[in-house]
Amino acid sequence: MLTTKVGLQMPTGMAYDEWERAGRQLAGIVDSSAWWMGDWLTYGKDHYTDRYQRGIRAAGLQYQTLRNYAWVARRFAFHRRRPALSFQHHAELASMPVEEQELWLDRAEQGQWSTKQLRGALRAARQNARPGVAAEPSRRLELPGSRLRWWHRAAEQQGVDFEQWVMTTLDSAAASALEGAGRPAERPEFPGFRAVGGGPAAPTAGVPAERARPEGLAGRARPVAVSV
Repeated sequence: MLTTKVGLQMPTGMAYDEWERAGRQLAGIVDSSAWWMGDWLTYGKDHYTDRYQRGIRAAGLQYQTLRNYAWVARRFAFHRRRPALSFQHHAELASMPVEEQELWLDRAEQGQWSTKQLRGALRAARQNARPGVAAEPSRRLELPGSRLRWWHRAAEQQGVDFEQWVMTTLDSAAASALEGAGRPAERPEFPGFRAVGGGPAAPTAGVPAERARPEGLAGRARPVAVSV
């Protein structure tokens, strides 16, 4: 195989076993790169406070994506990262206290859960966490459909479940704001965050996600239930 900046050239007559092995290797590189980029940004922020933004621009990378990677990387020290689990497994648990993270990492590793299976188990645990206690009322936000579609496209671009993307992005923004104000970025007391819309809309053909922009507030607003 020949790797280039714009693609992967596969040899003619490649055996299935070789093709499958290459896929596993590529998946490992993609997963590892999320950790690498998160650690890279974390190091830059810690050591080059006045210059790391310039380094990001010079590298041509999207800051929001890097910030999400860095947030997950900070939540899991090197010795706590599980090689048998993907970066996304860790991202699903990043907002939890360390003890809960370890519990769920153990379960996912022992059960060989996919990210989807872990997400389902977490959802079921949250629903059963407080039996007999009335659920807190949902708060409804009126959002234009264009903005909701924009958010869905961002989540799809990163290959992340929409609900998890919303939670991770808001947690990252909150932590950044609190750190900037000199306040400790403590985890909220509520067990989770859930944003529910009308389902993902199809992306606009031919428009890269990073260039997409919401159409403004003139579009018809769609109510979104936010449970905290």
